[in-house]
Amino acid sequence: MGRLFWKFFLCILLAQFAATIGIGGTFWLKNRAAQQERLLDIDTSPPAQMAIDAAAATLEFGGSNALRQLLVQTEHLRVYAVNAQGHELLGRHVQPATLAKARAMRAQHMGRRVVRELEGADGVRLLLFLPYSEHFRSFDTGGARDTLQAIVMGDPRTMPPGRASADASAPPPGAMASAPLGGMNGMRDMGGMPSGPRMMTPYRSFIPVVAATVASLLFAFLLAWYFARPIRDLRLAFEGASSGDLAPRFRNKPGGDELNDLGHDFDRMTGRLQNLMDSQTRLLHDVSHELRSPLARLQAAIGLAHQQPEKMAASMERIERESVRMDKLIGELLTLSRLEAAAVNPLSEDFSIADLLHDIVEDARYEAGGRQISISLSGDADIGEAIVTGQADLLGRAVENVVRNAIKHSPDGGAVEVATSLLDGGRQVRIAVLDQGPGVAAADLGAIFEPFFRASNTQKSTDGHGLGLAIAQHVIGAHGGTITAGNRSNGGLSVEMILPAKMPG
Repeated sequence: MGRLFWKFFLCILLAQFAATIGIGGTFWLKNRAAQQERLLDIDTSPPAQMAIDAAAATLEFGGSNALRQLLVQTEHLRVYAVNAQGHELLGRHVQPATLAKARAMRAQHMGRRVVRELEGADGVRLLLFLPYSEHFRSFDTGGARDTLQAIVMGDPRTMPPGRASADASAPPPGAMASAPLGGMNGMRDMGGMPSGPRMMTPYRSFIPVVAATVASLLFAFLLAWYFARPIRDLRLAFEGASSGDLAPRFRNKPGGDELNDLGHDFDRMTGRLQNLMDSQTRLLHDVSHELRSPLARLQAAIGLAHQQPEKMAASMERIERESVRMDKLIGELLTLSRLEAAAVNPLSEDFSIADLLHDIVEDARYEAGGRQISISLSGDADIGEAIVTGQADLLGRAVENVVRNAIKHSPDGGAVEVATSLLDGGRQVRIAVLDQGPGVAAADLGAIFEPFFRASNTQKSTDGHGLGLAIAQHVIGAHGGTITAGNRSNGGLSVEMILPAKMPG
């Protein structure tokens, strides 16, 4: 696992821990507040009823002194005995809220068995109740339990002083103990008195924390692995690309999230780089091939000038012609390189497409006049109002390349037509250049816009380097338009250019 995986893992794990601690702390504070509030309540469980009955019997037949001795000797018997002035029999502190609640339950007869007020044998009247905070501690030890049970059953050997000398008119032990014994059994059945080993509460409270920790570890591991795996694949892909391996790696992986989309974008990037590298390799090969012929003719002309000084004029004319062709080729290559690298000025000039086409057609007529080729310009009446945004010189050169290509492949005495029209309510302008040449084979229509391409039916003597249409495609694309080519039904080639335009107002 890499460093990124552990960063993801630790961050997610810390977030899970923080959430667990926050939620657990919230519930703990809530339970603590509820427990603190409950500590002020009165214990109404069956064991509490039995303890109250035992204290009441002691008070009733032995008086307050007997009850005091019972509570002192049985330290775990936490029954409270409060007089009318609010003083507890053993001087223990009584929570005012607990005392008020006990008196309210006594007044409303809600706790006849767990809150009792009666007068002892010595005339002292006490309120007996068991606070929930004490929670019947007398049953935590077996000795206190046996003492209480003996008191309830009426065993004289375990009665506190005064209790053993009570008169025989006291209720029989069975009668007095019937209800408490039922409470004792109920307490055992309900778990009030421990009947066996119990799980310690501190260990039990750690179970949710341990479970949450294990779940956090598992979830953090899976999530960190999910994030780190595609990033690791991308790193390996970049390493391969830096070594020259541009093969697609994420093509067969389904999309669905941003990481998979990033992998598909990487494939598109490497595919584009591969195409550019192939194009540059092919361009270098084509350039070397195109320069070889004029250089060979230059060397031949120079050699001829040295060998035959009388033909110096013809040799110089040939040298000048070849140098012009090489200069033109290099100029077109530089233009194509700038367009492919997008190193052109921002397209921010508005100009009339009709005026631009008019100037191009006039120049073409002058060039085609020697071969008796007619150039015509036709179009909609509203074409003169169409405005195109871009670079007029660059776009004019692109359209001129298409027109000159049509003139080059048209026969002597033929005709070239430049037809224009508005599309989409004036938001697009269409420029079609139609010639009467041999056309292009259907298999070559998709390749005529590549640099140095020559159709199979093109005569070798035809002047040009095959860069005009490639330049036109880049310029039209930079202006947000499209260029396509197709054969005409009656012979010849049709090159159609569509550019975004706007109408005034």
